[in-house]
Amino acid sequence: MSTGTVRTAETVETDRTAEGTAGPAGSAAVEALLAAVRLGRVREVPGLLAGLGPAERRSCVPVLKELRRTTRGEWSKEAHRRMCALLVAGAGCHPGAAGAATWIGARDFTGRSWARDPALAEVVEAQPVEWQIEVVGRLAAKRGSAWSWDLYPLIERVVRRTGCPVPASDDFVAEWLRSAAGAERGPRGNATTLLERLRTDTFTSVLLPRVFELGDVSWTLDYTYTTRSGDTWPSAIAGLAESGHFGREELIDLCLGRLVRGGRTPDQRSFLAVLTAIAPTPQEYAARVRDLLALLDGPSGVAGHAQQVLAGLDEAGLVAPEVAGEASAVVLFRSEKKLVRAQLAWLEQAAKRSPERSGPVVLAAAEAFGHPDSALQERALNLVARRLKAAGGAVLPELLLAAEALHPAHHARAGELFGAPVGGSGDDDTAWSELLPPAPVPAPLGEPLATPAEVAEELAVLRAAERPDVAVFERVLDGLVRHAHRDRAALAGALEPVLRVNPWQDAGRWQDCGPGDALYLAAVVAGQADPHRRGFVFRHKGRDPLRGTHNTEYGNVLAARITEAAERVTTDAPPYLLATPTDATGAIAAAVLVERLAGYEAAGVTAGPADLGAALLRTAPAADPAVLAAADRLTSAAGRWAAAWLRGGGLPDQASERVHFAPGTGSKRPRRYEERWWEDVRRISVAQRGASGPAGPARERLAPEFRALLEGTEPSVARARRSNEWLWEPTAHWAAMLPHHREELAASWLDRFADGADRERRGAAPLLVVLAEAGGPAGLALHLALAYGLGARFPEDRAAAVDALLVLAARGDLDGALLGRELGELVALGTVKPNRLAGALTTAADTGAHATVWSVLAAALPALLGDEVLRGTVDLLAVAADTARRSAARGPIPEVTATAARPGTSRLLKEARTLRDLLAATP
Repeated sequence: MSTGTVRTAETVETDRTAEGTAGPAGSAAVEALLAAVRLGRVREVPGLLAGLGPAERRSCVPVLKELRRTTRGEWSKEAHRRMCALLVAGAGCHPGAAGAATWIGARDFTGRSWARDPALAEVVEAQPVEWQIEVVGRLAAKRGSAWSWDLYPLIERVVRRTGCPVPASDDFVAEWLRSAAGAERGPRGNATTLLERLRTDTFTSVLLPRVFELGDVSWTLDYTYTTRSGDTWPSAIAGLAESGHFGREELIDLCLGRLVRGGRTPDQRSFLAVLTAIAPTPQEYAARVRDLLALLDGPSGVAGHAQQVLAGLDEAGLVAPEVAGEASAVVLFRSEKKLVRAQLAWLEQAAKRSPERSGPVVLAAAEAFGHPDSALQERALNLVARRLKAAGGAVLPELLLAAEALHPAHHARAGELFGAPVGGSGDDDTAWSELLPPAPVPAPLGEPLATPAEVAEELAVLRAAERPDVAVFERVLDGLVRHAHRDRAALAGALEPVLRVNPWQDAGRWQDCGPGDALYLAAVVAGQADPHRRGFVFRHKGRDPLRGTHNTEYGNVLAARITEAAERVTTDAPPYLLATPTDATGAIAAAVLVERLAGYEAAGVTAGPADLGAALLRTAPAADPAVLAAADRLTSAAGRWAAAWLRGGGLPDQASERVHFAPGTGSKRPRRYEERWWEDVRRISVAQRGASGPAGPARERLAPEFRALLEGTEPSVARARRSNEWLWEPTAHWAAMLPHHREELAASWLDRFADGADRERRGAAPLLVVLAEAGGPAGLALHLALAYGLGARFPEDRAAAVDALLVLAARGDLDGALLGRELGELVALGTVKPNRLAGALTTAADTGAHATVWSVLAAALPALLGDEVLRGTVDLLAVAADTARRSAARGPIPEVTATAARPGTSRLLKEARTLRDLLAATP
């Protein structure tokens, strides 16, 4: 292939073929090296480098840089071998350590394990020792995305051989931890245990303390190499302490310090395993009581361990009596019932051992009067009743004050115990005002980016963001087109620094087309890619809007927009894009679209099919006569189509109907992995029925990728069976394509929301807020998606669903009865667990939305209180009783009345009777 013409002060390298046709510059040895690199003969490179002098090596650097640039976008075995050869040759040709480190650690050479090739190590080791040490020091200091795990073997090899200081960067320490001190995982080839290797490894003394400062290490610390003793990280670290190879006191302090600092729950569990493997003695723990008290606020497992240790120390008399009270002030407010029960048991045992401690014990137990679980309130009240006589009358004023937080069901008994009425008349806390957040107003997108510098800055922000929002992407896309029309050269100059750091080829080839692919349009503007030349065309990166196998239908729409913009900026660059939203939901005001089309007609610009199609789907039908009149004055084909679209109602709303999914159904037999995935799922899905697009010829005029976007006429579970699981991840950008049709989007994405409940998949629920803030009817699909979100596995997803619930209620779009019925059926199916749902609805009620939560639970209770009451339903009954009381709800529910009439004294029956009495009370 041609490498282009590169001229420097030292050498002139002309175009040559892959076979190494001779050129007029360079010695035979230089020509042989460059030919070997072009042909990807990696094994020959170290020997050829050895025959070159310093000047000859320097003369190769510009040619190697140009060859790397031209090879970067190729996807072939030959190109891969050439890149490996380039890595090795460049490492040997750079005279300075800084340049060599930059070359070896470049992004172009990561991801294919080229840095692990023995030829690279051979070339590096042939250099002076000082050069080697500086190179590996620079490589080890790289952080984040600049670090590659492939660099570790090279760095480790040089450090061990030269004896230079051991690097202690986070990434290097994490790789040392992962590689288990240089040994392969598994029993094969490992005659020694991890503990034995750590004892002899010179890195251990430097890097082991740093392990306690790392994040996201649980998967490594939890790994079991073999079943032999000392072949897990916790047992190996404990063995180092036991054998004296590492200070025991230091390791205990490191463990406790890490647990106190906090972090991801899996990491905390792993470091707790290390601590329990070391097994500190009671005396060692007693010297660190403050640390243990701090752990009571940590993850459940960590807090439980600290609580158990502190209770043992208290029983042994190794801590002050006040410690029990300090611990209670933290634990008795936690949501984990097991921890609260254990704390109350600790307090009672303390009072039994030392009756003189009864006063502080009952006051500490009274902290639980404010716990949201009325059963735990009752348990605490029972403890106080048993110890009240020994505590004496001095504690009564404080107990009376604390009793005000008790559930109304416990007020009468508390009043009898403490000798004064509790809770006033009992009616003071009813009829609370409903508190809802203000209905959200879509944020305007803002003015277009005014200068090329602003476009470049926003593009850098877009590339750096993990989840760029709709506004940033759309403003960048419009800014690239707008300023390419005004001054393409100025825009290209502003973009150059951004594209140098973020080559457009780095956009994921095997991923769905997304916001990051705006880099391709920027590269076209800057002249780094030719949209009309094979090899540079966006469609050949798996982005073909019609035939791309790596795109969803949403990715195809985005690819069509970017491709069309890239082709037009090099020919008849339009002054702006029609499809740029006017607010952050993706919507376009009808008046703005008409104004933009009028501007196109005045400038003699033809609207692009993809740009116009995207704009129409984002525009709601116009009701303003002035806007319709202005649309009727448009004369271009695009203008007439837009006028007809606005008058004809645009994209009709689609209704949804219920579909019960049973394993094994569907038009096609699922592949084996899908059978495993779906076989035990019991779900309610929806199908979209009725019109799936604008009536008449208007819909048929849309480009094929837009028509494909609208063909969601099957249950979402069936849709998931046909989708690439690794691609089908809805985003806010998908919602912005149909901002006035959230019901259709909810139906299409329902399988992802359901995954959060029955497959414990993380991350889709935040899109419920996006849909709640979007436009269009809120029907069965959206309410069912919300029901799945409220029962999601992960707390952050349930919190997002609560936000969506409150937004819908604030906008007047929530149908509480519909949501409650769907929740009742999902609980009966086993898809949504009652305890998760209770937690989510408690959070919603705590914001002040008592009537909203009651409207949901009132409709759900009939299904929840059937013949078989599931575990956790009692928590929902407690929430229902509280919200009914605070919203002054009245009117009996037959299922509640029937449950309350059953004989027994279980908590379920108590809560049912409380709710029955509340609903039957006289207003």
